[in-house]
Amino acid sequence: MSASLLEAKNITVQFGHGANAFNALHDVNFVVQSGEAVGIVGESGSGKTTLARVLVGLQTPTIGEVSIEGTRVFSPDLNHRMPRSERWKAQMIFQDPYSSLNPRMRAVHAVAEAVHVWQGLSRREAETEALRLLQAMGISSDQAQQFPRSLSGGQRQRVSVARALAPNPKVLIADEPTSAIDQSAQAQLLNLLRRLQKDRDLTIVFISHDLSLVRYLTTRVYVMQTGSVVETGSTMSVFEQPQHPYTRLLLDSIPARGN
Repeated sequence: MSASLLEAKNITVQFGHGANAFNALHDVNFVVQSGEAVGIVGESGSGKTTLARVLVGLQTPTIGEVSIEGTRVFSPDLNHRMPRSERWKAQMIFQDPYSSLNPRMRAVHAVAEAVHVWQGLSRREAETEALRLLQAMGISSDQAQQFPRSLSGGQRQRVSVARALAPNPKVLIADEPTSAIDQSAQAQLLNLLRRLQKDRDLTIVFISHDLSLVRYLTTRVYVMQTGSVVETGSTMSVFEQPQHPYTRLLLDSIPARGN
């Protein structure tokens, strides 16, 4: 097997010191191959978001390391941020699309700024590329000129996706991207992510507490509880034949399971 696209080995993240210390992640191993759609599930506080932040270089692991395409890019002994030469490869969509966008920037300018920074295009060229990206996300030219407050939650999240795609990343990490939008917008976003995976050969890590969404989008899944991975496998096998009591508890909470 070729080198994994994105891999985290023996990740522990500790917050606090002494008697107040606690492990948000404990000895977590995670791997995703190119072109996969992998889910990370668990309740609030299970460590999903902390793991996502480690994977994109926003959180330094206390122990362990992260590699992209076989190149070690993040570990406690690297006393700098993830190298820019590697940082573009993994981009993140955050849970709240409103707080992740600058409220004083029109949608097209928010995306154009990212295009300018990552692709090195002129301001004019970056805006043209931003409009193209937004249109591909289902954002019209008129909507592209709006400020975030004037867009719906689903539209704001699609703008966030366009911004994350500006560097042409190899892996897109979506952290609870549907939790702040309505059900109709959720379906549109999930279909968009599936289309992006197919059309761009994009690798997706989809993080959610909603197992029904994970079942729809992913082919492999990690189940997290209190900072540890308690079960992993193909989405079908984990959903149909869960091995861990916590996984069974999560599955039993899905309405109308099996329908």
